Amino acid sequence: MKIKPLLFVAFRYLLGRSASGNRYLLGAAAGVALSLVPIIVTLTVADGMIRGITDRFIELGTGHIQIWSRPQLRDVSVPDDSPLDAAAEIVRRMDSVTGVWRETDGPGLILSTAGKTGASIRAIDSSFWQDAGSRRYLAVKDGEGVIEADDDILLGEDLARETGAVPGGTVRLMTLRVTDDGRTIPRTTLFKVKGIVSSGYHELDANWCIIGYNAGRRILSRDISQSFLVIKTADPYGEADATAFDIYHKLREGFSVYSWRQLQMAQYSSYESTRQMLIFIMAIVVLVAAVNVSSAVSMLVIERQRDIAVLKSTGSSGGETAMIFLLCALLTGFAGAVPGIAAGLAIGCNANGIIRFLEAALSFVSALLRGGAVKILDPGFYLQEIPVIVDWKTVAAIGILTVLCSAVSSLVPSLRAGKSRPLDLLRKF
Repeated sequence: MKIKPLLFVAFRYLLGRSASGNRYLLGAAAGVALSLVPIIVTLTVADGMIRGITDRFIELGTGHIQIWSRPQLRDVSVPDDSPLDAAAEIVRRMDSVTGVWRETDGPGLILSTAGKTGASIRAIDSSFWQDAGSRRYLAVKDGEGVIEADDDILLGEDLARETGAVPGGTVRLMTLRVTDDGRTIPRTTLFKVKGIVSSGYHELDANWCIIGYNAGRRILSRDISQSFLVIKTADPYGEADATAFDIYHKLREGFSVYSWRQLQMAQYSSYESTRQMLIFIMAIVVLVAAVNVSSAVSMLVIERQRDIAVLKSTGSSGGETAMIFLLCALLTGFAGAVPGIAAGLAIGCNANGIIRFLEAALSFVSALLRGGAVKILDPGFYLQEIPVIVDWKTVAAIGILTVLCSAVSSLVPSLRAGKSRPLDLLRKF
């Protein structure tokens, strides 16, 4: 018998008008669909959250690649930035490199009339903040997001709130310098607040204190600061590692070159491990739903014994009879996978709107109970806006595996139907 007649019978069992048999398959399909919704939502939201956080770190924080000078391999009498300046000229000529900036980081203390607080000073070439990737993720909350003079300063949103700083006002930045005799003395410099900025992720910009590179080299002591080059490429996810390898071979000894994956290895691995664990837990639910298809096929075999007897008595082989019920399982898995994946994608792609609606509804209820505003995603730990990232390959793999698991789990009852003897079945009717 050809596959078309077998497929026709399987379709009739799944979508036929008869009230017996197909209700089990449709119920199993609904279970598969419901089980797929959370795993697709989790995949979409987790990928969006990880990608959004990673993009902000590599575009506004570490860059795609960093180059460090190794003092032990050169003459210590040479200024720290001299070898880095020479390296910058070499790297700029590489085709895969889109930008090179000098940066010096160090600790500091912000002093204002409202109080004082610790700050992480980033002294970087001002053109870094005009790069396309930086402009995409840097939000200017107040004032301007550019540094034009040596006494201009940009403050992170939280830091500005703690110090009461406003654009146009002034703050004092205290740093430390080491004298020739080894003593550490404070140094205070007056800066004009040019703007209040945010990356959209609290952990990255909580202590941001951004000044120009020249100002940083002037007020940050080399003993308590670190200087390096920040590199950006056209495709950080596809070519950053290869470009870092090429840079290392061009610069040879005296430099260390790190891609963003090396710089953020611990954090990125933690995010990826959490994502995989969530998907694994959700996959167990999908597996249970797929196994439930086996129970539905078993019930179908019991209720369709008369059909089996007629098929086998008219010349249908055991393999063809088993194939009918195996196709029923495949169609059931497919009938559950398609709407389940579609519903999961619809919810995942609209997660921001759904979260805002739930926050508004819960805040309204909380206000009635004299409570405060409700935040589902704490901005101190999560992104303020979750990017929509759909990994189509993984989504397709989940759908295919769900259908295959439905068929494999139904293999035993399908083979049992194929081994049934028509005479034994007919005696029952």
